[in-house]
Order: sequence, then structure tokens, then C-alpha cells
Amino acid sequence: MTIREFFKENPAAAVAFSGGVDSAWLLHEAVRYAQRTAAYFVRTPFQPDFELEDARETAARLGASLTVVELDILADPAVAANPADRCYYCKKALFTRLLEAAGAGGFPLVLDGSNASDDAGDRPGMRALRELGVRSPLRECGVTKADIRRLAREAELPVWSKPSYACLATRIPAGTAITARDLGRVSRGEAALMREGLTDFRLRLQGEDALLQVRGEQMDLARRLLEKRHEPLLDGFREVRLDETPRESRET
Repeated sequence: MTIREFFKENPAAAVAFSGGVDSAWLLHEAVRYAQRTAAYFVRTPFQPDFELEDARETAARLGASLTVVELDILADPAVAANPADRCYYCKKALFTRLLEAAGAGGFPLVLDGSNASDDAGDRPGMRALRELGVRSPLRECGVTKADIRRLAREAELPVWSKPSYACLATRIPAGTAITARDLGRVSRGEAALMREGLTDFRLRLQGEDALLQVRGEQMDLARRLLEKRHEPLLDGFREVRLDETPRESRET
């Protein structure tokens, strides 16, 4: 099945939109082939502000309406407890809320941007999508991450080269309860590092400290930032250490 054929069979569908390249390309195709579509962004404390900004800019560029749905995800005790399968409970809460909003907007189907390169075996969130009836056209049609990058670049979507971004909850070790304070510390620290030029990195919580993981080509920059005790980065942390093992992307 091709994407065009998918939308011929499903002419009205809402897109769960994160602002990343996968959901951006899915929205691009929905605008192109669906009879009716719209983007929905579920805003929680797990997303930094730039994700919503990217989502708004991309949706506007594609000519799609964007609805922002607010959700206090930490009010769900199964999510806040941060078990090893937290992603399952989080996705279930997010997409339950999104399905409600999309249904109110007249959409019988909700789509997500999972692609054919995503390994369902290590993503408990995909189980929640299946249970809720959320479809993943890119995955179903065999569109890989490499395909998406190439096609988005050809379509001149600004997010074509945007690094994959996991939610802020992934910075907190499994089994450690997630709090608004800790999410705020990580969000502020990562924003400070982005302003200094770091890309595709993670700032992982370790009690009152943090561990910075960067790609090999940005090790020297990361060392310089930490050596000068960059004040905005240290806001909320006793110490930030550099992981000397270069970070590898999950993309294939």
C-alpha cells in the first residue's frame, strides 16, 4: 500500500503532531492526499517549548490547522511513578485525550508518525496505540526514517534534518518518580546548551547532578562549556558531568 492509497481508504484523519520530521512528513502527505485533515499537538510538561514552536511553524507552512490540547500528564499516577514501561501509560493517556479532541473535531481516525524503521519490540508505547486503534501510515506503508529525511528535504521542509527528540521524561531514570521540578531543571539545562550550539544531545538526571551525553563531533564544545561552569546550565544542578562515551543516535 502507498500513502496515497492509505488516504484514499481513510479520507478524513487527524494527525498527532509533535513538530518532528516524522509527523511533519505525515502531515505533508495528509494535506496532499486526504480529503480532510488537521494536526493535534498534546502539550504536557514532557515537551520543551521549542517543540510547540516547531509544530506551529510547520503546520502553518503546510497550510494545516493546528489544535493544541493541554494535558497534565503528571496527574496520572502510573506515569508519574516512572516504571520501566512508563511509555505505555503515557501514550495511552496522551492518545486517549487526543482521540477525544479529534472526535470532537469530526475526525473518525487518528494517525501517528511511527515509521518502518521503528522497532516495535522495544517501544511499549506502540502497544498503547494498537489498543486505542491509532494508525501509523508511514510504518504500514514501509516508509523508513531515511526515506522520510530524503523526502522532507526534497519538499524543503525546514525540519528535515531535525534530530530525533525523546520527551523529557526519558532523562529521568526508570523507577525515579517524575516531578515538575526535575522536568524544569532538565528543560532549562538543555535550553541553555542549545543556545550554546549543542545539538542531538541528552542531559540525564542523576539525583542533584546531571550527566551530559553528546555526539563525538561535539565533545570539545561540551568540554569547553562545562569547564567554564556555564551558569544557566548549572541552574538547579549541583554538578554537570560529561559522559566520555560519545552518544549514538537511534536512527538507522
